[in-house]
Amino acid sequence: MPEIREQVDVCIVGAGHAGCEAALACARLGLETVIFTVSVDSIALMPCNPNIGGSSKGHLVREIDALGGEMGKNIDKTFIQSKMLNISKGPAVHSLRAQADKADYTREMRKILENQDHLTIKQAEICEILWENDNDKKKITGVKTYTGAIYECKAIVLCTGTYLKARCLCGEAITYTGPNGLQAANFLTDSLKSMGIEIRRFKTGTPARMDKRSIDFTKMEEQFGDERVVPFSFSTDPESVQKEQVSCWLTYTNERTHEIIRGNLDRSPIYAGIIEGTGPRYCPSIEDKVVKFADKERHQVFIEPEGIHTNEMYVGGMSSSLPEDVQLAMYRTVPGLENCKIVRNAYAIEYDCINARELYPSLEFKNIRGLFSAGQFNGSSGYEEAAAQGLIAGINASMSILGKDPLILDRSESYIGVLIDDLVTKDNREPYRMMTSRAEYRLLLRQDNADLRLRKKGYEVGLITEEEYQALLKKEVLIKNEIERLKNTTVGANKNVQAFLEAQGSTALKTAASLAELICRPELGYAALSEIDSERESFALQICGKEKLPADVIEQVEIEIKYEGYIIRQLRQVEQYKKMEKKMIPEDLDYDEVPSLRLEARQKLKMFRPISVGQASRISGVSPADISVMLVFLEQHTKKK
Repeated sequence: MPEIREQVDVCIVGAGHAGCEAALACARLGLETVIFTVSVDSIALMPCNPNIGGSSKGHLVREIDALGGEMGKNIDKTFIQSKMLNISKGPAVHSLRAQADKADYTREMRKILENQDHLTIKQAEICEILWENDNDKKKITGVKTYTGAIYECKAIVLCTGTYLKARCLCGEAITYTGPNGLQAANFLTDSLKSMGIEIRRFKTGTPARMDKRSIDFTKMEEQFGDERVVPFSFSTDPESVQKEQVSCWLTYTNERTHEIIRGNLDRSPIYAGIIEGTGPRYCPSIEDKVVKFADKERHQVFIEPEGIHTNEMYVGGMSSSLPEDVQLAMYRTVPGLENCKIVRNAYAIEYDCINARELYPSLEFKNIRGLFSAGQFNGSSGYEEAAAQGLIAGINASMSILGKDPLILDRSESYIGVLIDDLVTKDNREPYRMMTSRAEYRLLLRQDNADLRLRKKGYEVGLITEEEYQALLKKEVLIKNEIERLKNTTVGANKNVQAFLEAQGSTALKTAASLAELICRPELGYAALSEIDSERESFALQICGKEKLPADVIEQVEIEIKYEGYIIRQLRQVEQYKKMEKKMIPEDLDYDEVPSLRLEARQKLKMFRPISVGQASRISGVSPADISVMLVFLEQHTKKK
């Protein structure tokens, strides 16, 4: 029987946020790439919340951009409101969050993919992974579509999102579709199981969408964007994102809302035992909130526009799988929603995913050469987490084909490193969500310095242009020179300086002090010191040709000076961490030969096959004593070799 058979370098399965980043990375590195999707209309779809970024997630978007990804650039083009979160706290937890115009976001990303050299979009369902035995491992050879077409390739990146054997639940009503009623992918799971891949069942959900005309906003608190918008992408001109923004709105549930929910829990698929999958702990449904936080009198509800050219409003904070009649009654108890009309019902969605401990930190399967995996298929949640994994998987699929070392980011240099390390070393039994608290070195891993941390790596990989790299080097020089100037410029305890300090509510000087020392005072900052910093403008003209240094340079200067002591302390911690990460474990190590290892540790190490002692130390069930035993054994093992 005749069949279509094509040869390409890389096949990307799925065109969500992970798939888009993976495909663009491969194509931009010169590899012939085809991206498969069950619907071209679902490219970069935002089936749940209409925003990008947020606490810790904003860090991920900045890091994606620093490495040469597309998400930051795309949201800069399509946002309708932007806000820097946590500004009352320290810079380590500042996170950018932007409301997106959903339709525009999808449209713009699709345009980028359609016009990318070496990249082909194909609407087709992949039903089988083709492979052959290669010594002790399997090796992929291609993919097969439902219609029988075969695409031979050297690497595959699985980015199936929430589509694998998906089913949506709204009370007693169950539809076997992917998100937004799109076609599910029902055949690939069996192929993956036949390859020995462990499949899990996870669940997530989304709230209802309301008709804007049926909402009374006078009963809600208006939420505005920032007066001065900060772009996500380091390549975006800050002036290009200063535009008129739309408002979001805040309201709350109440005891009447909770009564209706409690009275209908038996009709909720979550509590009726209909849902098989495990849901996200940190993004619970309103049913879960009412049950698990019974002491709370109310819960926040954010009403957010889905775009400029639609009346659909997203009801953030009230995702649910309750029946339609219960949803309507429940929503109508919320102030401002008394007469609401539902455009799209809330629903829960179940889907197949993997246990990510089967992956290397490169996101390649340990036992299958050439097969990479990213996004919610890896057991994570969120657009940003998916995009970050997609970028790394795409880069490493390319590196494997090009015969280069993989790009592996560790916990001390990026949130992406924390995300991937947590996925591949921990037995995650629920959808993983990124949080600032997961990053041990978060003072160093700020969203404001993602370019300084990662842009060089993006350049070395080949996704950052020469122009962008030179701009980074110039920024580094400006920061260094200005910090040195501030440390070497002193002001005396003269009348003018004392008057200035008194006006600022700051303690008077007893002896001369450097400008850097004054910046360290909580009540003072770089901007405030302009009054007594007579050399500032002339120095700026000298080193950058303008009377004022760029805002992003000033930001780094102030943070580096104010938090210098804390930064130095954390850098010392990173040095200790790096020593453990550099102690590599042979891939073929027989843990039964390691004496004095506890049984649990031996079992876990065999299961996870960590690549370094550092990674081994983070596996649940492996104690510090086990690590000490490992270190002694590895030293003896090295001497014997």
